Order: sequence, then C-alpha cells, then structure tokens
Amino acid sequence: MEEHTFSHYSVMKREAVNALNIRPEGIYVDCTAGGGGHSLEIVRRLGDGGRIVCIDRDDDALVACQKRLEGYEGKFKTVKSNFSDVGEVLKCLNIGSIDGALLDLGVSSYQLDTPERGFSYMSDAPLDMRMDRSQKFTAYDLVNRYDENELKRVLYCWGEERFAPQIARAIVKKRKEKPIDGTLELSELIKNALPPKARVGGHHPAKKSFQAIRIEVNRELDVIEPTLRTLAGLLNRGGRLAVITFHSLEDRITKQTFMSLASGCTCPPDFPVCVCGKKPLVRQIDKGTTPTPEELEENPRSRSARLRSVEKI
Repeated sequence: MEEHTFSHYSVMKREAVNALNIRPEGIYVDCTAGGGGHSLEIVRRLGDGGRIVCIDRDDDALVACQKRLEGYEGKFKTVKSNFSDVGEVLKCLNIGSIDGALLDLGVSSYQLDTPERGFSYMSDAPLDMRMDRSQKFTAYDLVNRYDENELKRVLYCWGEERFAPQIARAIVKKRKEKPIDGTLELSELIKNALPPKARVGGHHPAKKSFQAIRIEVNRELDVIEPTLRTLAGLLNRGGRLAVITFHSLEDRITKQTFMSLASGCTCPPDFPVCVCGKKPLVRQIDKGTTPTPEELEENPRSRSARLRSVEKI
C-alpha cells in the first residue's frame, strides 16, 4: 500500500484556540485531534501544570499528533477513542473536570486525499469511509446491504439530497447485477441517476451522497448533542467549549444544543412561571464565526466552516 504523509489543515486554528481562553494551568481536551494542529496551539499556551488530552479514532491521526507534539511530553496524552466516549476517557485518566474542550467535526484532508480510505468521489478505491479502520461496518456494507427505503433515508437525511429516491433505486438495480465495490463506480452511478440538468454546474453530483454515506458509516451526527452535553457538564466555571462545524446538519445540532444549555428552562412557552427549575448551564460566546478571506484563499475547503463557543456559568 502506498504511504501517505498525514496532512490536515487546522481550520480557524487561531480563532478556535482563542475562543477557549486558555488558562496556563488548565486541563483541556481536543476531542478530534487529527494531526494535532489545534492541540499544538493549545499546548504552547499551557504552563507547567497545564495538560491536554488528544482524542481521535484514526490511528494515523494519533501517530501524526504524537509526532507534532514532540517536545511537550508530560503535557499531553493521546487516546484512541470516539469523542462520544470522552466522559469515560477522562474518568479512566482520573480527570473529574476540565477547563475547555474543542471539537473540529471536519474530515481531515489526509482522509479525503488518501484514495484507499474511500472517502473521495474523485479517485478510485474500495468503498470504505471508516474513520476508525478497526470498525467492521464500511460504506461497501451500507451500499450493498441497505434496502431501498434505508438508502433513501440516509441520502435524504444526511445528505439533504433531493434526488435520493432516484439514486437509491439506481443503487438497488445495479447491485442486482453485481456488488458495487468502488468509489468511482458509485460516483458514476449517482451522476447518471440524476436528471441531466442536475449534473452540470455547482458541486460534484456525488458530493451530497458521499457525505451522507460517510455520516451513516461513522454515526457522526448521533453523538454530537450528547457529547456537547457531557462536555458542558464537565467544564469548570468559566471553562469554554468550542465547536467547528462544516455543514448545516452539524451546525444545526450544535446551535440548538448550545441554545438549550444556555436557556436552562424547558417549560412550555405558555407556562406563566417556570416549574422545571432548570438553570442555564452556559452562556454563548460565539454564535457563528466564519473563516477569514485569507484563510479561504489558503484553504478553500474551509469555506463552509463555522465556529461556535460557550462558557460555563
């Protein structure tokens, strides 16, 4: 197998780390460490008592992160895990509370640009798309085993693909001849399932479908809200939680969860007084920063990124 250097552009690195308002002696968690770009920026701001826990489920990412943080031994710890298990990870490390956490919900450039990972519709590779390659379920399993209704659900819900019925129908028809096992084969099938006018201009015809399949394979959206609530509960007073999202589905979940945590009360709007007794847990700091023009020029992939942050009350 061809070797690839792990590369991941850390989107809005300065803005995200500034949003955490780093305390030199604080404890921080980079829940999606990737190649360690954000983690390095955090660890550089830590004093002798400060620590950062770097979590990722991609083995290649963790190797790259460890290499990038060389020279800061004793201040960081890398852990292979899904960020949804951050509570258990910290418990195992005997960490009861933290001063900040960061989630960068994007797919790394390394994953997109390494053909054999199967994330890209632009190069030929086996249908994979697993962020954690020890996971058994792959994009191949989804494409060849989900029934037509399940495929429509995935494409419509996770890709917001309005031609989901046509694409699902085409997939089911094609796999009756033989299993669909390659990214370019699937990409071409999707393109041909779309009406001619939908194949020209704008994004690649397969972009939304590949996003949807990737999200389903890795269960990306299911874990965002419970993870944000867990992290908010773990924050010390004045601690910050920052999240970088890359599409409307992630951003909507993050925005609504932060609004819920900041409002506290869950009583129906027509109740004259609060009876639930729930108090706001956080206050919103940043409601949606986007990349600077300079960053967009340097890294066009960051164009859809949005940063939101909250502070524990």
